[in-house]
Amino acid sequence: MKQQIMFDLDDTLIHCNKYFYLVVDQFVDAMTTWFQGYNDITADAIRDKQTEIDIAGVAVFGFKSEHFPQSFVDTYAHFSTVTGRKRSKMEEDLLWKLGLSVYEHDNEPYPNMEQTLYELANTGHELHLYTGGEILIQRRKIEKLQLERYFDSRIYIRRLKNSEALENILAEGPFDRSRTWMIGNSIRTDVVPALTAGIHAIHMKAKSEWQYNIINIEVEPKGAFFTLDQLKDVPDTIHRYIAR
Repeated sequence: MKQQIMFDLDDTLIHCNKYFYLVVDQFVDAMTTWFQGYNDITADAIRDKQTEIDIAGVAVFGFKSEHFPQSFVDTYAHFSTVTGRKRSKMEEDLLWKLGLSVYEHDNEPYPNMEQTLYELANTGHELHLYTGGEILIQRRKIEKLQLERYFDSRIYIRRLKNSEALENILAEGPFDRSRTWMIGNSIRTDVVPALTAGIHAIHMKAKSEWQYNIINIEVEPKGAFFTLDQLKDVPDTIHRYIAR
């Protein structure tokens, strides 16, 4: 039976978090150099404060590109205030450029991405792509990997990715919720909204997950709910479920 299968993009089909971790490491290195000699200004303290500010920004502004470099500048300002170290416009500009550099990294597919999408499409299922972020940045990734081959015009990009956004997509489109799946790595933005909307969900477990994505699941699934480690297991998991 034909299914309507919705994929998340970042850290489900392509790598994303590892590039943010790399840039955060560079940020922490710069900060520990500038603030060496000040008590309690450790790499862990800097990393924790940046994570706190970053997550707070996403909650308010969604996946807006500027919020990530802004979290670097705000973290820098916080420790400047705490220590009394004078702020430098040159250092702030460097941190801003460093934060923006994360969007310049290559788009590396997860293992078996191509195989998984081809197998599902070739079996007759209807594939959809639902991603959070800014249109220009996400479109650039999609076009570089030629993902329109599988998703055509069924691509939804939202700055705020939550239950309301998914519900609007489902309500406005020709979806049969008993045959609709959401597949993604984020419990917060993929799994919980899918379960809340009453559709099937597959959680693609990441080896290292961003703290923002980790929340408790307090919604009782109305349909299927699986947790998988590899994309290549998605087709068999769906086919076994619909054939039961």
